[in-house]
Amino acid sequence: MATVAAPIDATSTAAWKALEAHQEKLEADGIDLKAWFAADADRVNKLSFDAGDLHFDLSKNLVTDETVKLLCDLAREVKLEERRNAMFSGEHINTTEDRAVLHTALRRPVTEKGQLIVDGQDVVADVHEVLDRMYAFAERVRSGEWKGVTGKKIEHLVSIGIGGSDLGPVMAYEALRPYADAGIDCRYISNIDPNDQAEKLKGLDPETTLVIIVSKTFTTLETLTNAREVKTWMLEQLKAQGAIDGSDEKNAEAIKKHFVAVSTNLEKVAEFGIDPNNAFGFWNWVGGRYSVDSAVGTSLAVVFGPARFEEFLHGFHEIDEYFANTPFEKNVVVLLGMLNVWYRNFFKVASHAVLPYDQYLHRFPAYLQQLTMESNGKSVRWDGTPVTSETGEIFWGEPGTNGQHAFYQLIHQGTRMVPADFIAFANPTWALGDGDADMHELFLSNFFAQTKALAFGKTSEEVRAEGTPEAIVSARVFTGNRPTTSIMAPSLTPSVLGQLIALYEHITFVEGTVWGLDSYDQWGVELGKQLAKQITPAISQDDDALAAQDASTQSLIKFYRANREF
Repeated sequence: MATVAAPIDATSTAAWKALEAHQEKLEADGIDLKAWFAADADRVNKLSFDAGDLHFDLSKNLVTDETVKLLCDLAREVKLEERRNAMFSGEHINTTEDRAVLHTALRRPVTEKGQLIVDGQDVVADVHEVLDRMYAFAERVRSGEWKGVTGKKIEHLVSIGIGGSDLGPVMAYEALRPYADAGIDCRYISNIDPNDQAEKLKGLDPETTLVIIVSKTFTTLETLTNAREVKTWMLEQLKAQGAIDGSDEKNAEAIKKHFVAVSTNLEKVAEFGIDPNNAFGFWNWVGGRYSVDSAVGTSLAVVFGPARFEEFLHGFHEIDEYFANTPFEKNVVVLLGMLNVWYRNFFKVASHAVLPYDQYLHRFPAYLQQLTMESNGKSVRWDGTPVTSETGEIFWGEPGTNGQHAFYQLIHQGTRMVPADFIAFANPTWALGDGDADMHELFLSNFFAQTKALAFGKTSEEVRAEGTPEAIVSARVFTGNRPTTSIMAPSLTPSVLGQLIALYEHITFVEGTVWGLDSYDQWGVELGKQLAKQITPAISQDDDALAAQDASTQSLIKFYRANREF
């Protein structure tokens, strides 16, 4: 285990105790956003921030000036600044794996070569060597110089990965679809469920399809299983179409022209049949859920082009620099992370909603689920000792306005507080009208209305004034004081998407620091994978393996055996 100073127990700090007393007083006095706004004409101004192209309004959160001060005090007492600096400089803060945490290096500009030497490596130079190769490859595919085995231009990508090798690229691909300008689309296969692969391959012409296999070790069970099956599909379809004769020589040629890899295991890549020159690596100092801006995003560079990918990276870097250099009281990234701690630990809130008012961000909440919950869903601190407080919010969400017709009922009137981030853009990608009405303005009227309703609610007097029968007045009351953060930007661009991702990466880091967590390992995913390997023989008629299982697992496998049709 890496030698890093033990985490500070946040619950033992003076700031934590002061926050407990402060929260109790707020509750006793009565939390009342409507009154707080009325009493402080400068509240919105004090709690509005700009970082990069992002604009933030934190004024509808359950905080006062004193809350913000105490949260910043807590950040200092747990030495957030020191840990932030340690991360940026390449110290091995991932203690259980003895690794640096350098996803921020993935977007440092080429002009910073030689400025970050970690474990004897010029990290920025290494990053740009891979980026240059990735961009050259992307241009070859986009221009048509790279051709399939029959000489046809590539029109379809199939990217095979799982976890961080899939969720990030899928989310970014969906978010930036309007920027696809080379006549190339991408389909992503992740699930080992055969249905995923079957649906994604439907309608594809193998002669114009290029497959990207994303696996750092080239040993990931789900990814390699899917990759082998896609290789079989590719060769069988090419033979059926008369593109190859099925000989070993032609099969090998087809694999080299229709498969590339994102991996550092060049030996395994070559064994699969891929030319190692067409493998793009990344490093053990970047975890999968932090890797979309590495070679893991090769599909994005091909579909959108290197220039757009560079804009994407610039957006990340802009927020990195802001986070690294802005004083805590003015640092909205720090404040958002500390607000999450405020709700999780002092209000005992378990979940956090992310509600993008842009359909192109429909996969953003799913991406954040891995980023946040795999990072901070832990009960042991980075020195191996038990945590001393609640950790890990449950992140979830859906695009507006769909969510309004699904779960907003609970957010508005349920018994659980659900802090929510609302995300919207001033300019739509497609400007449409419904008669004289601007559809985007109709859409954003919901964005503005929801945060207003959640903050200020509706009193029984207001309900009665509308002529509501007394018997149902209580059902139509909205208590308000439901916290939200509003995040806006001019448009959803590659740069803005990078800014949003970096924002939540660093929010996750802030929370993890307060809780004393190593936010960059993920041992919780291992046990299930180990047991799956043990259970597989029991499923396929090995009675001895079945007998070794617990009674519940045996019963479920017996049901499977009795009902499986071959």
